[in-house]
Amino acid sequence: MWRAEWMWRAERQVALSSLHCTNKKIQKALISRIAMLHSFFIVNASGDVFLEKHWKSVIHRNICEYFFEAQKKYRRLDEIPPIIHTPHHYLIIVHRSNLFYIGVVNKECPPLFCIEIMHRIVDIFEDYFGDSKEATIKEHFVVVYELLDEMLDNGYPLATESNILKELIKPPSFLRALQNTVTGSSNVSSILPTGQLSNVPWRRAGVKYTNNEAYFDVIEEIDAIVDKSGSIVSAEIQGYIDSVMKLSGIPDLSLTFMNARIFDDVSFHPCVRIKRWESDRMLSFIPPDGHFRLMSYHIGSSNLVPLPIYIRHNIQFKTGASGRVDITVGLKQTMGRPVEDVKVDIPMPKSCINCSLTPTQGKFSYDTVSKVGTWEVGRIDPQKLPNIRGTVQLISGSDTPESNPTLGLHFKVEQVAMSGLRVNRLDILGEKYKPFKGVKYLTKAGLFQVRT
Repeated sequence: MWRAEWMWRAERQVALSSLHCTNKKIQKALISRIAMLHSFFIVNASGDVFLEKHWKSVIHRNICEYFFEAQKKYRRLDEIPPIIHTPHHYLIIVHRSNLFYIGVVNKECPPLFCIEIMHRIVDIFEDYFGDSKEATIKEHFVVVYELLDEMLDNGYPLATESNILKELIKPPSFLRALQNTVTGSSNVSSILPTGQLSNVPWRRAGVKYTNNEAYFDVIEEIDAIVDKSGSIVSAEIQGYIDSVMKLSGIPDLSLTFMNARIFDDVSFHPCVRIKRWESDRMLSFIPPDGHFRLMSYHIGSSNLVPLPIYIRHNIQFKTGASGRVDITVGLKQTMGRPVEDVKVDIPMPKSCINCSLTPTQGKFSYDTVSKVGTWEVGRIDPQKLPNIRGTVQLISGSDTPESNPTLGLHFKVEQVAMSGLRVNRLDILGEKYKPFKGVKYLTKAGLFQVRT
């Protein structure tokens, strides 16, 4: 077990090192033992391949049929395997913004390497265009292909930092598009980015702002499984700190936490000095300009992970007739903050024809195709707990379902980090100005399941 975890960490470290290396020769030496991305496809929810990119020979889009066959076997999108083996290739699958990103490699390789590259590609799309939806990508087809050409050289990652890419390829705008149409120019710069040969390759040179600002968003997602009696089977927190830096010059920042010992595992942006963290539990770094993810962390079930919400349920099915559903949602530990955007997914048996459920709060809808009912609760009032109850109509003569459905729960709690993580202070060195600082906290549900 420990050896598998060690190999996973070593594999990820090689992937991250190669992604952030800007020297082409060193980069290829780092990843010489790792297969490259041969081709890249983007598939929409309807199963149409609307974008493809090839770095070597062209692989026909029929290769995606192996993915479509696997997709039909699973009821939930998160159950689709991320790696699909075909007779001559491997498909690496990433699902984001209701789109499937499919990378093709022609020999066995560490899958985390390809997954890291593909997530970085989507992150860059969102940074450039605001989102990575199908309509947005189609609207900026030219810039998308320009980014793919610059980010990967012959299938190997080359430039993946947003600051570097924005000097190479200008982000799209109405005025720039108008200028390119009139002058016949393109978004691609002919000048080498200033940070490409710098000791701080993630930060462009000559940054100046009238108002210097530094913002941090501490976001935590709770992954939990709760059994039918309400006991916690497992509970973990996946957290990350997103930053927006608008600071002039080359500031050297130090960020400290009030309880930095709670982390079970951490992952940093390359700007963070690892030795300083290991010795003082302090984040010391020269930040990139603009938006970036400073840190990701994991808090496992070995720690006490508080759950802000609970569900009381009574779901019963009768043979070949009908069933009854009674669900109540309540609050547990919210640290005085309201729980908002609460939603409960109620999967029904395949023999279900219709649901007649009436909520005391919010609205209920049932999808007859996916057999999933959705109760949109909204904000929970602790004085009057929301409830939904009613009957379920099954196909006459059908067998009683072998098991009750597993409920999916969604929620968010603003200005609270359920782990108790708090930012203590931010200090700036190397510059004389005092920036405006801001920290926001958010807790939301990740994969939160309640067994009934």
